[in-house]
Amino acid sequence: MDDVSRLPATTLAEETLLGLLLPFWQLVIGAFVVFVVLVSLRRLAQRGPSRMTTALVVTAVAIAGFTVLGVLLES
Repeated sequence: MDDVSRLPATTLAEETLLGLLLPFWQLVIGAFVVFVVLVSLRRLAQRGPSRMTTALVVTAVAIAGFTVLGVLLES
């Protein structure tokens, strides 16, 4: 007979529990990021158009950089 080693039940249960909690934590982190971005945009809009233009350029560069980094690290 084949001797098949299996994971202990507690390890499997812990991984399952973590799998269920993971989307919740992603939602919490996402909500916090949206809140911070909205607060930052409000403060930036109060400072005037020249700061807004600089902020848009910096944001565009950051998005492009994260996209390139994500594509490079995907494989």
